[in-house]
Formats: sequence, C-alpha cells, structure tokens
Amino acid sequence: MYSHLNQKLMVMLFMIITITSCQKKEISAPPETINARMAKTDTRGHLKQTKTFSSDVVKKWLAVQLPLLYSPPVSYGVNPGRYMAYSGIALYEAVVPGMPAYQSLYGQLNEMPEMPQTEPGKAYHWPTSANAALAEITRKLFTFTPATNDAVQKLETELNQVYEAEIGDESIFERSKAFGKAVADKIFTWSTTDHPWTTWAPLVLTDHSSGKWWPENNNPVIPNGLAYWGNTRTMVAGSIDNVTSEPYPYNDVDKNSAYYKDYQEVYDISKNLTWEQKRLAKYYDDPAVKGYPAGSSYISVFKQLLEQLNPTLEITAFAYAKTGISLMDATIGSMKAKYHFMQERPFQFIRRVIEPSTDPTTWWKPFIPTPPYADFPANHATFSGAFAYALTSIFGDNVHFTNSTYKGLPAMIDGNPVDLGSYSYNSFYELAHDIAISRVYGGIHTRHAVEEGTKQGMRTAQNIDSKVRFLKD
Repeated sequence: MYSHLNQKLMVMLFMIITITSCQKKEISAPPETINARMAKTDTRGHLKQTKTFSSDVVKKWLAVQLPLLYSPPVSYGVNPGRYMAYSGIALYEAVVPGMPAYQSLYGQLNEMPEMPQTEPGKAYHWPTSANAALAEITRKLFTFTPATNDAVQKLETELNQVYEAEIGDESIFERSKAFGKAVADKIFTWSTTDHPWTTWAPLVLTDHSSGKWWPENNNPVIPNGLAYWGNTRTMVAGSIDNVTSEPYPYNDVDKNSAYYKDYQEVYDISKNLTWEQKRLAKYYDDPAVKGYPAGSSYISVFKQLLEQLNPTLEITAFAYAKTGISLMDATIGSMKAKYHFMQERPFQFIRRVIEPSTDPTTWWKPFIPTPPYADFPANHATFSGAFAYALTSIFGDNVHFTNSTYKGLPAMIDGNPVDLGSYSYNSFYELAHDIAISRVYGGIHTRHAVEEGTKQGMRTAQNIDSKVRFLKD
C-alpha cells in the first residue's frame, strides 16, 4: 500500500521526531501509560468506585451520537472535536468523585467553571450520573438535526429504568441523576462562551498572488465558522503555542525546489494510483454525504476502541476527556495556521504550473474533493497526530485494534461500488500514518502539509499532557 511514499520515513516521523528550529518544540515519547501510573497511586476511596463499573453507558451514548453525526442534514462545520471534548469532560466530571486517584479539571482548563459537589458520605451510582450527563450534553450540543431529542429521550429513559431497578434505592438514584445533570448544565454553559467569532463578519479574500489559496468555486467570501475557527478558545491555555511548522518557501520556477517538488509529487502519484491507495483515500475522505465529515470519524474510532479494549468506566471517562480535549485544540490550531499561511492547494499549483490549461474540462482533478480551505497544515493529519498521542499516553504504543467505520458502506472506485471494509492496526500511530498519507493519495494535500500537520497535532497533545493533571500528585 505504501509504495512510492517512503513509508519507513513516515512511520519514523510518528515515533521519533527531532525538531531543530528554534520555534519548534521537541516531541518526547508519551508519558508512561495510565496502567503503569495507577500501580504507583493510592486508589483508596469510600463507597462504590467508578472503576467497578463497565463502560457500557458510554458505548450506548456514542451509539446515539454517531448516527446523528453521519451524513448530517445540516452541516455542523468543524465541530466534532468540540463535541467530543465537552461530552468527554461532562462524563469525566460526572464520575470523577468516584475516582479517588483522579481530580477535577476545574482550575486547569481554560475558564472552566467550578463543578457541582457531591454530598459527603452519600452513595452515588456512577453509571446513572454518567447517563444524566451524557444525555444532557448530547441534547444541548447536537442541535443540528431534529433527530436528537427523540434519540436522547429514548436512551436516557431506557437506562434510567435499568439503573433505578439495579440500585433499589430511590434516594441514591435521584441524587446520582441530579448530580450528572448539574455537571452537564455547567459544562454546556461554559461551552457557549468559547466562540466569540460567531458575530464577526465573513472573511473576504482579496489576495490573488501566486501560491495563495483561493476557493475552487471562486467565491471569495469565507464563512466565519471556517475563517475564524482558529480564534476559538482552546481547552488548555497555551496548548497551540509553538506547535506550527513553516511551509516551504514559494517557488514555481525551480523544479528542484522543495516547494515545486512537493506539488510535483502529488501530481506524479495521481497518475499512478493503485487500487489500494484509492481505497485508503476514499476510506479517510470522510465526506459530508454518506460519511462522517470534518473529523467526526474519530468519534467512531473511539467507540470501536471501547468495544474492543473494554476498559472500565473510570479509564473510559479519562480517555474520553483527554482525547476530546486534544482533538478540539488540535482543530483550533490547525485552522488558525491554515488561515495564517493561506497556502494554495495542489489543484491550484498543478493547473497553473505543472499541467496548465484554460479549458476547465481538461483541468487536473484530485481523486477526492478538495475541502474549502487552505492546504497547510493538513487538518486530518493534525487531528490524527493529536488523537494518536493522547490515546498512546493512556493505552500504550502496542495496541491492536480494527477500524470498521465504513465497513458495509459502499463507495465508488474506478466506476464500481465497493465495500471499503476495515483496517487493522497495531498502534495508534499506524492509524495516524494511514490517515495522513491518504490525503496525499487523494490529491488534496502535499507531503509536507501532512508530515508537519501530524507533528503539530502531536505537539499540541504533548502540550496538553504537560499542563493538565488528571491524576492526583
């Protein structure tokens, strides 16, 4: 699958990255995994702890969220990381009082409000708290489709009936439910203050200079939800500081320049795509129609990880929050960099320099559609780098799992409908590699954009790791 693309180099980039620029921060190995750290941590507590419960409640809520995210009736923009972050934090805060080794994220996350407190010495049923929190945060965040309310009400009621019977004590049930809802209410109110740009006017492009991005539809008006996403409040202050690399210097004359060769490679690959390369490009295309757009496929992967690894509710809440925070801040950093550099997409350089034509019917076309924003850094590469780093820091770097997000869902390759099937991996960085390089196969990003995007995502997640403490000292 990785012919023509020096796969060994790409894998090495994900595992050992040395940065020499004064603006680039060295990426260390992820911290020791949670299992190793927990062995050294006093986990004594009182009453029934979160770790004694399965993660079934979370799996069920993810099973509600995913159909809402698939092929949405109305675009939800680049919100998936944001949905995952606030859902994960709501879950974590709703069950962390039953996790003696862990602490609240209040005081650590950007402008996060103080959380409701449990009643000292009183028993709580943590799946009930989790159910209430995830129901409320899903109801309030997933407002882009009318299917949300019915789906939320159905599962919330179903699980409440099961948990109330299981507990056998109405006071514990009601107390647990009220606590989870109170947490979610606080988290949602906090979420409404993270995007001041919603009242800003759209961005109007004016720079037609060679090398600058211009939309393929030739419309210079860019909605504020794309143009200013990089101004969203990050979950962690400073998480996107000093994470961004520089694009290659523009050069459309010297065929031996790094800039020219970067685009030439995309063109050369496009002329010799193998069937497997096309399949990979289609798999991680994540289209808005019949797909999980804008990074929501990472939520699908997370759900599958829970099903395959089957962690406890404690580890699940930790992983959900940490991975969501990393994905959200990586999204913000990537969009901020894109609209700073405004680097052209491959279709622009190829049509203007490598294979020029004034006839639109003969223009070079990428294998998958080009998204409506600039090239550098590659969004999915940045997302996948952060996603992989966060999960590796929790579960380790030797984890076998299978991604079946698009199994059974047909796609067209060479004019034929095919089942995209599944991909199996032995580490989260293998997944990140496939996601990043698929964008080069698809013809929508250069190698430099995906390599540096992956590094940026990893640096972002590392910054978060260095600033946020889930475990008590």
